[in-house]
Amino acid sequence: MDKALDEIIKGCKQGKLKYQKALYERYKDKMFAICVRYAKSIEEAEDVFQEAFVKVFKNIHQYDYKGSFDGWIRRIFVNTAITNYKLNKKRYYKEEIDVTDYERDSFEINESEFTMDELMKAINELPLGYRTVFNLYAVEGYKHKEIAEMLEIDINTSKSQYSRAKKMLREKLMKMAKLKVKDE
Repeated sequence: MDKALDEIIKGCKQGKLKYQKALYERYKDKMFAICVRYAKSIEEAEDVFQEAFVKVFKNIHQYDYKGSFDGWIRRIFVNTAITNYKLNKKRYYKEEIDVTDYERDSFEINESEFTMDELMKAINELPLGYRTVFNLYAVEGYKHKEIAEMLEIDINTSKSQYSRAKKMLREKLMKMAKLKVKDE
């Protein structure tokens, strides 16, 4: 761990505002990106973000320097986002997705043709349930069994939502790629 981060953590454990602000500034962008990936709206992401930072400051005394601090803080944000998802999932609009087979388009996708912003935009357009499972599996690296336990769903639901998310993402990227070709 770098010296500056070690000093910030020690200052936060002492409840010093200066160090809390430094920790916030250091992690705000990365952690907000996590919140956005799991929230239905920016406003909801902001609520999750605020709640998670409160948890970080409230529980920082529990950080025991075993393992990376980045992993510790990330886990708090992911868990807060998942808790929010579970509390609100009954209220979310459930999109019906047509799962009939479609003809394969001969158009090939090369992910390197897309910017990170374009990829994130496509991911954020997925229905919330699909996006949540996709992010937990593909981005955070959780296994389907862990996802099923976290979201209180069947393991096969996790697998099918991930599969459908990939299919929808592929279709969105194909459309984006076709539009890029037309614009050239």
